[in-house]
Amino acid sequence: MKSIVEKAAAKTGDLTALETVKPVYGGDINEAYYVKATSGATYFIKLNPKMPADFFQHEAEGLRLLAETGTAAVPEVLFHGAVDGTAVLVLEWIGGGKTAETEERLGREVAELHRSFGEAFGLASDNYIGTFAQQNGWHRDWIVFYRDYRLLPQLELAERKGRLTAGRRKQLETVMARLDHWIPNDVKPSLLHGDLWGGNWIVGENGRPYLIDPAVFYGDHELELAFTELFGGYSRNFYASYRETFPLTDTYEDRRELYQLYYLLIHLNAFGESYGGAVDRVLAKYAG
Repeated sequence: MKSIVEKAAAKTGDLTALETVKPVYGGDINEAYYVKATSGATYFIKLNPKMPADFFQHEAEGLRLLAETGTAAVPEVLFHGAVDGTAVLVLEWIGGGKTAETEERLGREVAELHRSFGEAFGLASDNYIGTFAQQNGWHRDWIVFYRDYRLLPQLELAERKGRLTAGRRKQLETVMARLDHWIPNDVKPSLLHGDLWGGNWIVGENGRPYLIDPAVFYGDHELELAFTELFGGYSRNFYASYRETFPLTDTYEDRRELYQLYYLLIHLNAFGESYGGAVDRVLAKYAG
C-alpha cells in the first residue's frame, strides 16, 4: 500500500516514483517532509492525522490572500485536503540561503503587505493559529475585535484548561475593559500574516524571503510588529526597513506588550505555566 506521503505527492499530478523522502524538523504541530520525485520535482508535504480534514484549507487560503497582495513571497500551494483521512498540504519546496539584503527585503515586504488595507477587521471565515481555532468574521471596531475575538477566547480556553487563576482572571478582565486607554480608535485594517514569529519565514533562491504558516486576518499592523519582538528572530535591518516603509505611531511602545498578550495567552494555553509569569507581568503592567 502506498504511503500517505506518496499519495499526497501524486495529488500534484506527478505520478512518478519518489526518490527521496526526508523528515523536516522545526515545528511541533505537524509531520513534515522534503520529497523529491524521479521527475526532478521537489515538494514540501505536511501531514496532521489529529486535525480535521479541512485543517490545511485555512492555511492554503491564507497563503493565497498573501500572494494576491503582490508583496511578500509565499510558496505555491499544490494540494490541500484529506488523504486516507489525514489532513495534507503539499507546497513547492523552497530552498536557498540568506544574502546581505534578505532581512532588509523581508522588512520592506512585510511593511508593504501591511499596507494592503481592508474595509473591516477580521476575515470572512474562521481559521487556526497553531491548532487553536481563531475566530474572525467582519467587524468595524478594532478594540472590540481585539477584546472579543482575540483575548476573550483565550481567556475562556485558559479557564477550561485550569490555567486561569482568580487573580489572573480579574486582571485580564480589567485590562480588557480598559483597552481604549492604550489602543487608538482610528486603526486601519491591514492584512496580517497573523503568526509571524521568527520560524515562519524561510529563504529561497537568491536570498529571497518567503512567508509560511499564516493565520491571516485584518488588524492593526502594530500587533504583528509587537509579536515579532516577543521571541526574537528578526534583525535590526528588518525593523529599520519596515519602519522606513511603514512608520509606527509615536505611542506604539505604550501598547506593545498589550498586543503581545494575545500571543502569550496562546502559549500559556498550548504549553502551560512556563508562560504564566510572562502573562502575569503584562497583566500587572496594564491592570495596575
